[in-house]
Amino acid sequence: MSLNAYINKKVLILTVDGRTLLGTLLSTDQLTNLVLTNTVERIIRTPDDDEPSSQIDHGLYLIRGDNVVVCGEIDEKVDGEIDWAKVKGEVIRDTKNA
Repeated sequence: MSLNAYINKKVLILTVDGRTLLGTLLSTDQLTNLVLTNTVERIIRTPDDDEPSSQIDHGLYLIRGDNVVVCGEIDEKVDGEIDWAKVKGEVIRDTKNA
């Protein structure tokens, strides 16, 4: 499947090690290597953690294709209406095979 339809659109990437990255997709290739700009990593805390969820800015970011589990387009209107600091959830575990 080609990700070319997502070029210059805001996407969410789930990685093999369970990280959640969002950014604008600049480039992709046949190996699913991705180049994102304005990239942030969302860190969602568990319900029993008193610390708020957070985001870390990464700017320009390269993700190797073998680290990509999911890539999907973000609805920016819906995403912008959510206070991500208040969102709690379960930890996304890594998908590495033992």
